[in-house]
Amino acid sequence: MAKTKYQSYISSKTLWQREIPSHWQETELRMLFADNKNKNIGLVERNLLSLSYGKLKRKDIDNATGLVPASFEGYQIIDEGFIVLRFTDLQNDKKSLRVGYVEERGIITSAYIGLAPKADIHSKYYYYQLHFLDKIKYFYNLGGGVRQSLAFKEFGRETVLIPPKEEQTAIVRFLDYKLAKINRFIQKKKQLLSLYAEKRKSLTRELINSKNVKYLRLSSVAKLIQRPIEAFENEFYTPVGLYNRGRGLFHKEATLGKELGDSSFYFINKGDVILSGQFAWEGAVALVDLEDDGCVASHRYPVLDCNLNIIIPEYLFSFFTISEGHLLLDYHSRGAAGRNRPLNPRYLIKEKIPVPDIALQKELIKLIERENELKAIIKKEISLAEEYKTALIAEAVTGKIDVRGYEVPELIEEETYEEIEDEISMAAEDGEEYEMQSEDL
Repeated sequence: MAKTKYQSYISSKTLWQREIPSHWQETELRMLFADNKNKNIGLVERNLLSLSYGKLKRKDIDNATGLVPASFEGYQIIDEGFIVLRFTDLQNDKKSLRVGYVEERGIITSAYIGLAPKADIHSKYYYYQLHFLDKIKYFYNLGGGVRQSLAFKEFGRETVLIPPKEEQTAIVRFLDYKLAKINRFIQKKKQLLSLYAEKRKSLTRELINSKNVKYLRLSSVAKLIQRPIEAFENEFYTPVGLYNRGRGLFHKEATLGKELGDSSFYFINKGDVILSGQFAWEGAVALVDLEDDGCVASHRYPVLDCNLNIIIPEYLFSFFTISEGHLLLDYHSRGAAGRNRPLNPRYLIKEKIPVPDIALQKELIKLIERENELKAIIKKEISLAEEYKTALIAEAVTGKIDVRGYEVPELIEEETYEEIEDEISMAAEDGEEYEMQSEDL
């Protein structure tokens, strides 16, 4: 996409923007939005919403889990076009997205700020503007108090940008279209990976139905293993976590030994099969790869070390991702605390599992290697796509590019995925960054 700039710019009053188009204005947020005080008195609304990863999602009000209030009368009623801000516990979680755009009437906790438009504006433009601030982690410099929270009284005095109303609409149309295309591109990549994973699962099912399969206790082919770390105060350790549905593990931030907390940590090695002690029932199981070797897992992650003469880790991992293995993980995960259902590994290893001939098991090795290669490629592609989305939002909402002349096609299919890929690649080659400059803080 050829980028068009505005003809002239003036200095900005904000802490996060050096200049804006000369015909744009600025004002305090409270001049455009009111702090929503519309409470759900009399339980007039039952469409319960929650903010998750920057998206507002429906929840079943009759089967809500987690911190559920005695009554939903204290919740606030929000309408389409409102913006929701989660400004609690700013010191604990600097990864979540804290801004959501409301697309349907419902109720949400009053612990969040509800911004109700009170001026002639396109509120979704301001959602995109606040989403940009969310992505550059601007809010974390504003919180106060023990829990680092932020109230409308303080945040309402923050300066925001005001393009003319017709430009707000043009920016929203441009971003809605571009982001929808990129999201479909990302979804296509995820589907490709899912198809490859299904190919591996299909082979695993064939193996458990092959001739000469033996049913052996898990404890006779693999053992629960712990390799305790000596947490030196000033050495860094990389903890891991697990995705659900067999999608592998991820690395958390490297942490000093003195900051690891009260949990016991253990080294993991290539070839280990690692389970989530809380979410194994959701398929949170992974095969430790070379890049994970030497990372650490807390005591909440049981680790299995395979007897390579009988069973290979590639097979054991894949077995746990198909229905027969998942059934065992689900059966030995008990509890009623929402999604948090602890796995009992001591009972799990007493179960008998199908163990094919070792030569047949090895057919999975190349397949999993290719799956991991594909996963690494797609992970990088998705990461670049997400960065491109952030860059587009940043450029459009701050006036770095002029999108008034951009014609949004009627159909998203008018541009191919190859063209989207080219756009993302070109943006990556430009190497532009949209992180907040240190001198702006």
